[in-house]
Parts: sequence; structure tokens; C-alpha cells
Amino acid sequence: MNLKPITHEGIPAALQKAERYRLLNDSAAAESICLDVLEVDPENQQALVALLLSITDQFDEEQPDGVHRAREVLHRLGDQYKREYYAGIISERRARSQLHRGGPGASDIAAGLFHEAMTHYERAEAIRPAGNDEAILRWNTCVRMLGRHERVHAVADYEPALDD
Repeated sequence: MNLKPITHEGIPAALQKAERYRLLNDSAAAESICLDVLEVDPENQQALVALLLSITDQFDEEQPDGVHRAREVLHRLGDQYKREYYAGIISERRARSQLHRGGPGASDIAAGLFHEAMTHYERAEAIRPAGNDEAILRWNTCVRMLGRHERVHAVADYEPALDD
């Protein structure tokens, strides 16, 4: 079956609907809407950002191609600030997903991903528009998550001495 195209006039309402679906935790529907918008307006930056966020919202669902798809969208963003900021979002959400899934070495992998995210946020901070503190807020979140990770990791590594 072929997809039906939306109209140029319908793009603003479609983007509002995509955001609403994201807020309702239906990121697959939001992703679909963004793809419809991009069929009509391939360079629409708002749709690209919403698409990237919709894809990263689904990282916990263990879609193996999600990171690849998010990075493909990342390269289509129009300015360096957004590319750095959203590269940080991808890494941060991968880290959170890793922690959520758990398993051997999950916390160490997540810590590496949080550090990767922080590097992107620092780059974004250096070139951010005046008054835009998004990258700083995200960097601080990663620091706090790492602090929690270190406390959890330290408790897990503790082995009481055995009396002989």
C-alpha cells in the first residue's frame, strides 16, 4: 500500500499532533507523523528534531536500529549547536536505556555514555545562542546521574571482610 501525502498547509497541525503523541508516550505515532511532514518538507528542522526525539523515546523498547536512525536524523540538522546538543541527547538516552535494561556491565557502559553526552553538551555550550542554557541543564543532569551511578556501583563493589 502507498502512503498518502499530507498538505503543506497541514504541517503546523501535524507537528503539534506529533508533540502531543510524544507527551502521551506514543512515540511511534509521533515518529510516523514526522516522517509524513518530512516527505512534504524534507528540511523542516522542527520535524527533524521531533523525529530524533521520537526515535530516542523508543530506545527502551530495544529497537536495535534506533541509534543508527537517530544519528541519520542528527546529520540533517541545520546548525552545529543543534547537532552537538542532540548528539548529547542520543548518548544520554542510550545511557538511561542501558541502566533500565541492566545486565552485566550495564552501569559501566552507561557511565561511558553519560560522559560521551557531557562532551557533546560542553561543545554545544561553547557555541550556544545567548540565553540558551539547555546544554548546561543536560550536562548537570548527567553529572547527577553519574553521582547516583557511583554510589550504586560503590555499594555493589563492597565485599565485607570474612573472619578466618
